[in-house]
Formats: sequence, structure tokens, C-alpha cells
Amino acid sequence: MNNFEFKNPTKIIFGKDTIAKLSEELPTDARVLILYGGGSIKKNGIYDQVKTALKDISHVEFGGIPANPEYSVLMKALKVIKEKGITYLLAVGGGSVIDGTKFLSSAALYEGDSPWDILKDSKRTEVGMPFGTVLTLPATGSEMNSGAVITNAETKEKLGMGGPGLFPQFSILDPQVIQSIPQRQLVNGITDAFTHVLEQYMTYPAAALLQDRFAESIMQTLLEVAPTILKDPTDYNAASNFMWSCTMALNGLIQKGVPTDWAVHAMGHELTALYGIDHARTLAIIAPSHYQYNFEAKKEKLAQYAERVWNITEGSIEDKAYAAIEKTESFFNQMGIETKLSKYTDNFDGTAEIIAKRFTERGWLGLGEHKSLKPEDVEHIVHMAY
Repeated sequence: MNNFEFKNPTKIIFGKDTIAKLSEELPTDARVLILYGGGSIKKNGIYDQVKTALKDISHVEFGGIPANPEYSVLMKALKVIKEKGITYLLAVGGGSVIDGTKFLSSAALYEGDSPWDILKDSKRTEVGMPFGTVLTLPATGSEMNSGAVITNAETKEKLGMGGPGLFPQFSILDPQVIQSIPQRQLVNGITDAFTHVLEQYMTYPAAALLQDRFAESIMQTLLEVAPTILKDPTDYNAASNFMWSCTMALNGLIQKGVPTDWAVHAMGHELTALYGIDHARTLAIIAPSHYQYNFEAKKEKLAQYAERVWNITEGSIEDKAYAAIEKTESFFNQMGIETKLSKYTDNFDGTAEIIAKRFTERGWLGLGEHKSLKPEDVEHIVHMAY
């Protein structure tokens, strides 16, 4: 097991009707900016719950943060923060709203010329404006980590940021919120969380027995509850396990002491930036090709995954490893996710070359757990995903 340090300061408030506890977590003298997305919270009752909880706390609102939070929209929110003297941010939404709020937390205190430099130059945020979250869509785990990814439509880029100053101070997780989530978003959430675990697990054995079993248990739980969630999102037990699995998938715990990959995410982000494809679906497009291309380096862990998660016990290490890739792709397909880029766009020719060129220009010359995936390898993997 590798050396590691672990600290996660986010307070989790989990369970039925916990949005009512919101006011208990905010400073009484705070001037709060409520951030949300396309307005679905006004139809499903979450907005009303938040407003009721904040009735005695000064607040203003900023809605319209899109999926794949857009830099130009966030800059409008930043202007509100400056003009209204905001001291506390509240994200009411899924990963996109929370990621956008993290950017604003950093940008609100940033003293440089352009806040985009935080992302372009990978500036680590040590201190940000305090914020909390009310999670409305389980998927990304952003409610309990310090990372964010922001899209710039003008440059067609999607870049990440992070730092210890970007942990939410608290996150409220009420599993009842999933009852109003569209089926497509539920599928995306399951896929996103599952792939988050794979990125931290599907590398090589590192004698981290507990971390492996943490990761495997999250994947097993997602596989177990997925059919129920998609059939009946009002099932509270299934919803609870789904929501907590998504949070645990990316709160930092399962990646401690082990090598991690994240190349699938790096490539997937480019597909979103270029074509606007849902984040989770870009991961499902890239992951099977990535594991096939890096089969020799990953086959031991793939075989372990086959045995422990998919109950594949027959055959050689190679047989099990190949079966695991097939099972994973089939799982995505069974939920209605296409796993080839050509199913999403007719203009896929040249995509692999564009992504490889971008990685070269950024100096991303060694991705993956061994830092050995060069831009030309990325080009091959994306070609395989056509």
C-alpha cells in the first residue's frame, strides 16, 4: 500500500426531510447566493424547501447554470457575488451546479487577471469563499470532494481544478429527491459513479486489500440497486444506497494508498467539450476501449474485478479479464447507453487526432497509473471508440 494522507472536512447531513436543517448550517449574518440549474427544483418542491429554510437568512438567487457548467455563465454569477456583497454560496443541484459553485468559490477571492487562469494554469485553491450544497442528483460525488470541472464553450475546452479550499462545508443528501429525476439522468448517475470507482480501482494490485474491497462493494451496490432505481425511484432503500454510493465513489477514501488512472475522464472531457455529449456517456464510450488497449497492464486487476464483482470464476486470468470488459460494456448498454462515438455524432472523423493534439499542446504527455499513455496512445484509444 502506498503512503497517503486523508482529510475530508465536509459534514454530511443524510436522510429524509433533511433540507429543513439548512438554516442550522449557515451563519446567521451570511449573505447567501443560491445557485441552481435549469429550474427543475421549482417543479419538484426542492426550491420551496430551500426558500422556507432560508426565510430568516439574507439571500439572492442565480439560476441557469447548465450541465457541464459554462464559464461565461459563471462569470455572470461572479458579477452578482461582487455587486451584492455575497459572503456564502449555496449550490442546490447536481454535480454541474456544485462544480460551478466551486469555481465561483475560488474566483470570488482570486486576484489574478482572468479567473480562467485558475483552470488553464492548474492553480490550486487553498482558500475559497465558504459554500454548502443541497444535492439534487446523485452522480459525481462533488458534494464531498474538492474537485471541479468547468467548460469553456468559446475555446471548446473542459478543464479541472481543485484544492483544499474547495471542500463544501456541508452537504445535505435527501434520497427522496431522486423521485423526480428523469430516467436519462438516473442512468447517467449510475454510470458516472460506477466509472469513478473504476478509475481508482482498475490499475494494478497494490496490496491495498481494504481499499479494493471498498471499491468492489460500491460497484456491487450500484449493480444491485440499479434495476430498482430505474424501475421505481420512489423506493427509498434503493435510493439511499444509490445516493450514498455515488458520494462514496469520489470522496477520496477509496483512492488512498492505491494508484489511480483518470485517463478515461481526460479523454471523455474532450468528447463533451467537442460534441456536448453527457459526461457519463463519454466515460462509457472511452472505458471499454481504454481497458482493451491497456489490457496487459491491467489484466490482473481486471481478472480480480471479474471474480469479485461479476462472479466470473472460470478460465485463465486473460479469459476473466476480457469477460470483465464485456460485462462492463454490456451493463452500460443494458441501461440504454451507447458505447461508440459514432452513435452520438456523424462528425467523429478526426476526433482522435484533435484530442491527441490538444494533450500534446497542454503538455499532457503521460496519462494513466504509470504515466505512460502518450498522446499517440490516446489517439489509438479514441479511434477504437469510434
